[in-house]
Amino acid sequence: MSGAREVVTLQLGHYAGSVGAHWWGLQEASFCLDPATAQSDEGICHDVLFRAGRTLQGRETYTPRLILMDLKGSLSSLKQEGCLYADAKTNTPLTWKGNLTTHQEDPSPANPFLPDLNRLEDNRPPNGSFAPRTLPGDRPPLRERQDETSQMPCSESRTCFWSDFLRTHLHPRSIVTIYQYNHDGDSSRLETFGQGEKLLQEGTYLEELEDRLHFYVEECDYLQGFQVLCDLHNGFSGVGAKVTELLQDEYAGKGVLTWGLTPVLNTAIPQRNFYRLMNTVLAMVRLSSHSSLFCPLSLYGSLGLRPAPPITLPYVHYEAALDYHTSAILATALDTVTVPYRLQTSAISMSHLAEALNFSGRKVAAAVAAVPFPVAQEQSLPDALCNQQPAMPWSPLSSCGEQRESHCFAQSVVLRGISKEHQVSNSPPGTEPKSVLHMCETGQEVLARYLYTVSPRTLSTSHLLRGPCKLLAPYPQFFSPLLNKHGFLLEKPSSASAAVESIPVFGALQSLAILRKTLGSFYEELRQVDVRRWASFFSVGVEMDDFEEALEQLRTLSHCYKESGGSAADSEDETD
Repeated sequence: MSGAREVVTLQLGHYAGSVGAHWWGLQEASFCLDPATAQSDEGICHDVLFRAGRTLQGRETYTPRLILMDLKGSLSSLKQEGCLYADAKTNTPLTWKGNLTTHQEDPSPANPFLPDLNRLEDNRPPNGSFAPRTLPGDRPPLRERQDETSQMPCSESRTCFWSDFLRTHLHPRSIVTIYQYNHDGDSSRLETFGQGEKLLQEGTYLEELEDRLHFYVEECDYLQGFQVLCDLHNGFSGVGAKVTELLQDEYAGKGVLTWGLTPVLNTAIPQRNFYRLMNTVLAMVRLSSHSSLFCPLSLYGSLGLRPAPPITLPYVHYEAALDYHTSAILATALDTVTVPYRLQTSAISMSHLAEALNFSGRKVAAAVAAVPFPVAQEQSLPDALCNQQPAMPWSPLSSCGEQRESHCFAQSVVLRGISKEHQVSNSPPGTEPKSVLHMCETGQEVLARYLYTVSPRTLSTSHLLRGPCKLLAPYPQFFSPLLNKHGFLLEKPSSASAAVESIPVFGALQSLAILRKTLGSFYEELRQVDVRRWASFFSVGVEMDDFEEALEQLRTLSHCYKESGGSAADSEDETD
């Protein structure tokens, strides 16, 4: 583990669990058992996020260095302690000599989407490690199994919990269940920021969180910092605020990257829509204050009281109301933009990445991605990039509106899935170069030159990886028939139904001037609402004065994104 530059991940909330389930699966799909390949310059060091362990029976394990918090009823058939160490717990002798009363509860039925978990032991590879929770091999691809009443594959339509598509085993110390609130139903819901803050002001959950943090941190040789995946739309926004405050206080000097997650929701209920906006605004202020960098992630076009419709992706036909689909897209982007501090040989740490983007108080960043990156099988990178101009080949994933015309102060870019032989121009010798990109001698130079061409005033760092983003079931098969099994573009739709096994992906974290407008619009929108109509929101934790202070902090934060030499309207806005 020496030199691994370890990171501890925290997932707070059910949608955070959904994104995390796909993210861990994507990383597990990229595990490489070939030592020569694993130690290559561009290889991802999985010891950054995963830890090696051993059960009491001597079996080797490899699990995420993860703390996950969710509500009662959110685990479905997944055991809170997992199954890797279940046999050890079963054999623990009872020491109580008094009378015993047994209460038996029927276990939750396994979702049809899950494999037969009884076959887990039989599927263990010969090296002694535990097999992932994959779908049975005799099932046809998801795109072939259609429900009679829906165009959605039948098993996909029944995925209600992130555990339904979790393929990675978790350590027994990973899951913390909050029994005070229910995941389902209309009562005992964790709806507001104040409820979430209060949870970690009480001793029980705070002590449990601190105990698990110490367990993971104390075994690290070189701790980079913490990744926090946090629901923004519900009370976990308040949990995230207290967690990041704790990390800032207890582990000063370590990086804290926080990802605020919002699913596509039913916005027809006014109270829940208002609560969502209030939670989002309070979380943005607190999370950005306590983190090295904060990035919202959502497929919504915007996050105001009337959110813009979900974005469209050219080669992905996803169901916006299905968390299983939307979380897969966000997880793919997350797995890509976090590459810089997870490489085998990289001088960039989590703190360095944040510092490159958060200067001048710009603690909020935006994410963009092309899932997949549009490139044909034998096409060179210069040709693929030239085909995109003048349009950018990515889609916004931070609900900031149209970003193509916004000035970018700084960005960290990752492009993965371009083989070495296709990174530079493959034109015959003596041919007149089509563009300056075709004159570059390395793929890294091609990408850097392209970024300078489209954003000449932007401070850009970039990474180009040969390896694609590998996809294993239960990653959804929601791709366009214009893609082959490796995610490359076809000239005409494919008639075959083979699953897409990997895709090239472009992802970036950006500090954008448009965030001034985005954050300012939240301020203006809530200023026009009589929040006293929603007294129930302020009944737990958040006082009206706290809310007013948060609004002013939000307004101050938005001013950090003003471009130098701004307009007169900008100046008037600052003095009103």
